[in-house]
Amino acid sequence: MTMQPAEVVIDPDSTATFARLFHALSDANRLAILQHLAGGEHRVRDLVDHLGFAQSTVSAHLRCLRECGLVVVRAEGRASWYALADADDLAGLLQASGHLLEATGSRVRLCTQLMGRQ
Repeated sequence: MTMQPAEVVIDPDSTATFARLFHALSDANRLAILQHLAGGEHRVRDLVDHLGFAQSTVSAHLRCLRECGLVVVRAEGRASWYALADADDLAGLLQASGHLLEATGSRVRLCTQLMGRQ
């Protein structure tokens, strides 16, 4: 007796939510900010100094990451300190991504579809 494969049910709402999460993670500047915050909380000024991005760029990306729930902010006097909302889960996701990149080698880097080419 052969087993039939289980039917896969796609939930469009969940799929769209996953796509938005991965879109939030798809920007190199946002990933750099997340990787930097993995070392601990920082102010916008710290991120500007360490990453060399414009203050407006850092603020815009932090706003996106906060809205997505990936980053939290803590006020201390006049300063706002940013940190990863769930450092363990995000570190796990980045580690899993690293394993996938090792498995795919240069194929992801050379993928013309991801670079917007037809």
